[in-house]
Amino acid sequence: MAWAIAALLVGSVPFSVIVARYALRVDLRGVGDGNPGATNVLRAGGLRWGALALALDFLKGAVPVGLAHFVGDVQGATLVAVALAPIAGHAFSPWLRGRGGKAVAATFGTWAGLSFWYVPTMLGLLLAVGYAILTVDGWAVLLALVGVGLHLLWFNPDPVWLAVLAGNLIIVGWKQRADLRRRPALKPALVQRVARLRGRR
Repeated sequence: MAWAIAALLVGSVPFSVIVARYALRVDLRGVGDGNPGATNVLRAGGLRWGALALALDFLKGAVPVGLAHFVGDVQGATLVAVALAPIAGHAFSPWLRGRGGKAVAATFGTWAGLSFWYVPTMLGLLLAVGYAILTVDGWAVLLALVGVGLHLLWFNPDPVWLAVLAGNLIIVGWKQRADLRRRPALKPALVQRVARLRGRR
């Protein structure tokens, strides 16, 4: 369980807040939606600093999970705990009094540590589609994770991966709960385009 504790501690480091505070001299609580994540670093400091914060939040999931899985040969229920630790650490960081980020970048990192490119690529494609067509980002994130779960159930029903995904859904769903209270809808531009195509028929 030392791997899980280490992953939790690494995951809890609020890199986006650190980048914003010391590089940009900005308090992320006053930027955008106030979420201490890479998206608000992007808003505050542009692409370069946003990319740095995103990479650090990704790596704090990928590095401890990858080391535990491929170097430490951690398996089974312990691997589930290790994989969920950086996501939980990011989402409920003790350095931020439990008010961490939404854990999207940490989720990508964790799955990279478990599966290299396989799950992150699938999750990224589904998330891109969700962001493109839905008005509520939280629903895009949740549905992308559900899509990954359906794929895994059908093509690769590994019990460890499915358990990690279930925990991942619970944590991210809780962090996205404000968005999930809103009804999901298609973006107006997409609705208008579909209406125009129907009209031409």
